[in-house]
Amino acid sequence: MRHRRKYRKLNFYSAQRQSVLRTMTVSLLLEEKITTTEARAKEIKREAEKIITLCKDESLATRRRAFAQLRDKQALQKLYASLRDRYADQNGGYIRLFHVAPRKGDGAPMAMLKLM
Repeated sequence: MRHRRKYRKLNFYSAQRQSVLRTMTVSLLLEEKITTTEARAKEIKREAEKIITLCKDESLATRRRAFAQLRDKQALQKLYASLRDRYADQNGGYIRLFHVAPRKGDGAPMAMLKLM
């Protein structure tokens, strides 16, 4: 049972997990569509939606908080330029998760994340 578990460990130690989630979140924001395993996709969706909600308030403090999480200037620029305007009226649900065919090599369940 997963009572009171806040996140998935994804079989990584903490620094490695944070790095993987950060780079995949940046890829999602820049490319607007990525394919990964289902468990990773659910964690990436949680992180990315928090960052998009954070960027709706255009202040220096929120910009610095978003940069501290992303650590990528190009993604931050796109977040505040185009994505902020796109989701200005929306209160959540910025990302859709689609289930796709299992991975050929090991049969892992795969999912595609797409910005709406």
